[in-house]
Amino acid sequence: MPSKPANPTPDVVFKALGSPVRLTLVRTLTGGERCVCDLVEACGLGWSTTSKHLDVLREAGVVSSDKRGQKIFYRLELACVPDFIACLDGAKARRPVARPACDCA
Repeated sequence: MPSKPANPTPDVVFKALGSPVRLTLVRTLTGGERCVCDLVEACGLGWSTTSKHLDVLREAGVVSSDKRGQKIFYRLELACVPDFIACLDGAKARRPVARPACDCA
């Protein structure tokens, strides 16, 4: 049975993305649906720790999962998250844009 959380809010999503491990999981899922065993390998942590991080992402509405036989598969639910992460990654390479000084009193 698929697991889909209800209406994610920005504060919950940003909090869920506030861990390097969870960002690694999201980046891995950007390539498409993955079995939990692939995600354990991608983040280099144990099954229990990886599962806890996936629970945070699922409760925030970032990912969903479903069980097929003995395996659990995860997928991204928020299409905007990979784009947002890519935007932030690109911001590191860009130089700040000069802005006019404020002339208000």
